[in-house]
Amino acid sequence: MHYRLAAAIGFLAIVIAPVAGQTRAGQTRAGQTRAGQTRIPRASDGHPDLQGVWTNATLTPLERPADLAGKATLTDAEAKTYEKKDLQSNTLDSDVESNFNKATGGPGVGAYNNLFVDRGSELARVDGLKRTSLIIDPPDGKIPPLTDEARQQTSVALRAFARYDRVKDRPLSERCIIGFGSTSGPPMLPVLYNNNYEIVETPNAIMILVEMVHDIRVIRINGTHKPAEIRQLLGDSIGQWEGDTLVVDTTNFTGKTRFRGSSENLHVIERFRRVDAHTILYRATIEDPATYTKPWTIEYPFLATAGPVYEYACHEGNYAMPDILGGARKLETEGRQ
Repeated sequence: MHYRLAAAIGFLAIVIAPVAGQTRAGQTRAGQTRAGQTRIPRASDGHPDLQGVWTNATLTPLERPADLAGKATLTDAEAKTYEKKDLQSNTLDSDVESNFNKATGGPGVGAYNNLFVDRGSELARVDGLKRTSLIIDPPDGKIPPLTDEARQQTSVALRAFARYDRVKDRPLSERCIIGFGSTSGPPMLPVLYNNNYEIVETPNAIMILVEMVHDIRVIRINGTHKPAEIRQLLGDSIGQWEGDTLVVDTTNFTGKTRFRGSSENLHVIERFRRVDAHTILYRATIEDPATYTKPWTIEYPFLATAGPVYEYACHEGNYAMPDILGGARKLETEGRQ
């Protein structure tokens, strides 16, 4: 389905939930042997086969909510209560005074309705337990404090976000260059909608097609990083197999990507581990000494889902950009800027 990104809603990178391939604690997963050992699909070279269409949508937030402080996991009963409350408070139904409607201008006024949203209905389940945050380290489920330098840079970036002089002043996602909220990664985070990924695997390279903005990541197996002066929006990703885990090391970002305020020296190490026929366990460690006071790690499942991944025609019929700039010019003529 073709969804378009409404202007200036990057802050709405709401995490959302999977519906395909979810298993309940105690249930036998597809692909297990009678002895309880998981049998995973393998490629012709013997490595786990990661190919297919996957979703990382989940209700689990990136950071642990204050009311769940100290609780890294929930029982199924606790999770059900949380999930019900979350879905009720973030619905986009036009007749409901939800948190989301308030953030987007009120019922019937916001840019979205439930048709646009790929929320699912559950918290992420890992090792049979529902997680309360995508962040697993630090243990409190919070992003580490920013450095003094990063706080200053963030202040500058916020002032730049308020510029409407040129198209190039606007964020990359508004310009349909890459998806908002780091959906393309790395790290690859779940966002408000379009959380599907298609993976194609060969012995020499792995391609990840991202549904949002139709971004493509290419991971070169056993390669070497490009020279430091060659920078890319999604970084330069080199992969190697460590047993049954694909480890991907990404560097060489540009200063434009700025994942949560990061610098161009952001370093991300991802781990893809196929745990059963329907699940890839994804883990990513984020390191940037110029931005964060210490590294931090996220973990959650990518679940098998039905394909195909349809084209994301971001610019097709997208009137947001000229409307944004035109609105700024009108405010200027009225002396309101």
